[in-house]
Amino acid sequence: MITLSENVVDLAYVAAGICFILGIKMLASPRTARRGNAIAALGMAIAVAFTLTLEQVDRYWFVAAGLAVGAVLGVPAARYVRMTAMPQMVALLNGLGGGAAAAVAAAEFHRLAGEEGSAPAETTVAVLAAALLGPLTLSGSLIAFGKLQEVLPGRPVVFAAQQAVNAVLFAATLAAAVAAGVTERELFFWALVALSAALGVLLVLPIGGADMPVVIALLNAFSGLGAVGTGFILENNALIIGGTLVGASGTLLTILMGRAMNRSIANVVFGAFGTLDASAPGAAAGADGGAVKATTAEDVAVMLAYARRVVFVPGYGLAVAQAQHDVRALADVLEARGVDVKYAIHPVAGRMPGHMNVLLAEANVPYERLYEMDRINPEFPQTDVAVVIGANDVVNPAARSEPGSPIYGMPILDVDRAGSVVVIKRSMSPGFAGVDNPLFYGERTAMLFADAKGALEQLLAAVKSV
Repeated sequence: MITLSENVVDLAYVAAGICFILGIKMLASPRTARRGNAIAALGMAIAVAFTLTLEQVDRYWFVAAGLAVGAVLGVPAARYVRMTAMPQMVALLNGLGGGAAAAVAAAEFHRLAGEEGSAPAETTVAVLAAALLGPLTLSGSLIAFGKLQEVLPGRPVVFAAQQAVNAVLFAATLAAAVAAGVTERELFFWALVALSAALGVLLVLPIGGADMPVVIALLNAFSGLGAVGTGFILENNALIIGGTLVGASGTLLTILMGRAMNRSIANVVFGAFGTLDASAPGAAAGADGGAVKATTAEDVAVMLAYARRVVFVPGYGLAVAQAQHDVRALADVLEARGVDVKYAIHPVAGRMPGHMNVLLAEANVPYERLYEMDRINPEFPQTDVAVVIGANDVVNPAARSEPGSPIYGMPILDVDRAGSVVVIKRSMSPGFAGVDNPLFYGERTAMLFADAKGALEQLLAAVKSV
């Protein structure tokens, strides 16, 4: 195998870092996202290839085995995992990053503990940081995966004195880290790993499904920071650059997601958002005389065919039904009739950041037809029909008008201000926030009870016959 100088390898790492930055930049638009993904992948290939030329790497069979296992697991996952399961996959990938950081930290701590003399302070700090963040990210990501996959309850799982228990556990984790650093005893190191993993579980369990976009972004930031610690342990600049980019972008995305829900990160992590309070005004929205008006696909088709402007509001129900191609087909028929069609995108619709954008891009919906919340909200009063497809919490007017609601203050799509509202939903069950939606009882709201894909197929056929 060719052995190159560290200076040459570092220059290659700089090139890889530039590819990472360009790739992330190009992900900002669906038009350039594929190219950006390819450029970022090229950067990673450069980083891996040049790392293999370092003289410290001598067990190529071990590297080849790792690449083989990764390819066998990764390629089928990338090709066959459905878009509805993509949030779960992202959670697992975050967890694997954390697990890798923990494994490197464990190997390095074992090596340092077996050497005479004290390890350099910066190396010890990096090892302990990776040992703290890695297990936490891994266990927390597995819990997030379980909630998204509905293996675990999507609602917050809480118990008495939970915050006090978490505080004690966090203090014990820090104490174990300090003890491991001072004594260099592996007993304290493994105590740190165990406590960190337990902390990850207890932090994510009380977080409800409605907050999963924020949690995924936060865990992504943790995995990046764990990679930074690994980079300092291995003295690998590519890991430091890549981990810093992931940590920084994940942190910024977490902050933006929190703002989109009008909630602080502390409230997301510690607030047990999604616990249904039957006494809250939003939980009894239909109990004061409001009536649900069911409708048919034929009636909705007439409304859509003779409308001037229609806004589709996609939600997780559209993702579950894999109905993105059907909504695009319906939009094409409406546009052929001269109807102005737009799509309203809420920042936290779905189960991961950008979930709806990715789904609609898969169906080749023109990017200029996707309108973010701030752009589309002023247009709802001039909209003839707003069609809500599987969305719930992000269109709940209780966020504006019910101070006692758990989602009060959360920015929403103002679909209730449209001329007419059609909600495609399988039942009257609440969203992941666990509160009822007064929109469903509105005077201008009609409920089309059906699976999103089936309903859109019926609407397409009915509009064609109008």
